[in-house]
Amino acid sequence: MALLKILLVASVLGIAVWIGVNLMFPGSPPELDPNEWWGEKDLRGKQDTSIRPFKIKFTDEMIKDLKSRLSNHRKPAPGLEGAAFTYGFNSGRLSWWTQYWSEKYPFSDREQFLNSVPQYVTNIQGLDVHFIRVKPKVSKEVTVVPLLLLHGWPGSVREFYEAIPLLTTQTEGYDFVFEVIVPSLPGYGFSQGAVRPGLGAAQIGVIMKNLMNRLGHKKFYIQGGDWGAIIADTMATLFQNEILGMHSNMLMVENTCSTLKRLIGAFIPSLIVDSHLADRMYPLTKYISYLLEEFGYLHLQATKPDTIGVALSDSPAGLAAYILEKFSSWTRMEHRLKEDGGLTFRFTANQLIDNLMMYWTSNSITTSMRLYAENMSNKNRALDIGRYSSSVPAWALQAKNELFYQPPHMIKSKYSNLLGVTVLDDGGHFIAFEMPKVFAEDVFKAVKAFREFHKTKTEL
Repeated sequence: MALLKILLVASVLGIAVWIGVNLMFPGSPPELDPNEWWGEKDLRGKQDTSIRPFKIKFTDEMIKDLKSRLSNHRKPAPGLEGAAFTYGFNSGRLSWWTQYWSEKYPFSDREQFLNSVPQYVTNIQGLDVHFIRVKPKVSKEVTVVPLLLLHGWPGSVREFYEAIPLLTTQTEGYDFVFEVIVPSLPGYGFSQGAVRPGLGAAQIGVIMKNLMNRLGHKKFYIQGGDWGAIIADTMATLFQNEILGMHSNMLMVENTCSTLKRLIGAFIPSLIVDSHLADRMYPLTKYISYLLEEFGYLHLQATKPDTIGVALSDSPAGLAAYILEKFSSWTRMEHRLKEDGGLTFRFTANQLIDNLMMYWTSNSITTSMRLYAENMSNKNRALDIGRYSSSVPAWALQAKNELFYQPPHMIKSKYSNLLGVTVLDDGGHFIAFEMPKVFAEDVFKAVKAFREFHKTKTEL
């Protein structure tokens, strides 16, 4: 028995030492191949690296086919009485959306709207990457700084259309304005997907850095939500000399320290989080139940994206139900209890269908979902990006209904230069799309702090 106790104590001490060493000496972040090729092998060395203008096109053939599929889709099984969106998309509301999409969505007007911002394509590491680039028109006294905006799933570049004019217009109290670059992630929208496995968030970060370099920006600011937040995190870890600052509306740190703190808070929440924010993290059983109930899609897409992709790329009704259900619950979880899912609470039908069109027109739903499988592969998990610290100045925008929450001290376990946290009593996962003014104001506020941070460092 005494020997058993000694072994137990030794094991605990060993684990504690191992954790301490990893926290104090995490080592250097991995170096990824800046030229890793994701396109067809026989095109290597032959790609067109020019920056080419791009226009979104809703062809007559595509519209005719889409309307036919929407008008003739098989009616789903009737929804259960009073179930609303708690079983997923309320099938009783599906016909409203398919009819609106087919008969009322103004294809020509929306095509014109989506082309109202300058768009381009350039080949990076074998993939044609689509991006929006808006340069502000300001006087010479105003500094123009580059800002890379990164979207996630099931969003698209469409999330930023309302915020772009706000970010590219001079704002009172700021002596700078943004040149905005908004790429479609590889495999999303009008950016090509990889032809071989392995393109996870870290590798996309390399592509995004190469894109910005090609546009003439060796150093720049980044902003991201959802997958965009994860990619921004990898970029702020791998390219600490190039990233001038990172703003994230889903800033999450996944390391040993944050995990231990979360577990401690399960027993004594007041040690970890302010009382008025405790319900965003605890009780832990509620959080785990939430993951089990709402994240089935993640497991499916991380394991069999091509299977579900067959259904979603064949049926626009299925695509609408699958994606819009996320815009319902991820805006406000209580919207699951509404018959209409609260979808038009802050979005218009045209806005939401614009986003669907990004997937349907380009037939990119399957390639977009593959990012889950790639990022959760053994190869990419082994990179363990979360364990490495970053000196890049960071800023967190935390909406009330965001999927995850961490207090500042947890974030600082990785980002020592966390310059600010904006905690909102409103807003959800798609904050740039849902509340563009609030979003843009916070980005300006964060980048002002980043610029002052670098100025102070230079003066010292």
